[in-house]
Amino acid sequence: MTNKQLLILVAAFTALMLRATYARTIQINPAGTVYDLLEQNNLPQGLLPLGVQSYVLGAGGALEVTLSGDCNAFVTFSGRKFEFVYASKVNGVIKSGSISSVSGVSVQVAFAWHVLHQVTRAGNSSTSS
Repeated sequence: MTNKQLLILVAAFTALMLRATYARTIQINPAGTVYDLLEQNNLPQGLLPLGVQSYVLGAGGALEVTLSGDCNAFVTFSGRKFEFVYASKVNGVIKSGSISSVSGVSVQVAFAWHVLHQVTRAGNSSTSS
């Protein structure tokens, strides 16, 4: 076997291994829409604004959501309306009843803006921190 043939064989094997690893760790849109994914994890669909362009669900529940751009939306928790600001990329780790390690989301509470880190379902309502 020549060096050129060996190089081609190694490159093909590497490409197959990378593809297999990617397919095993990343699932693109496995649940339909990201809103369906929220509902399947016992979370309200209104946690994300309308107009999500795409999302990727990775191993361990790693979630990356792509919006068309930065935007804001109003969300009601426990009868109170809060303004949320979303970056064009929102990330977190989704599990049944919670999203943790959130990045790309801020919420206005009273007159101050706070970075949202986690949302947890508590009975029929959600709490955030």
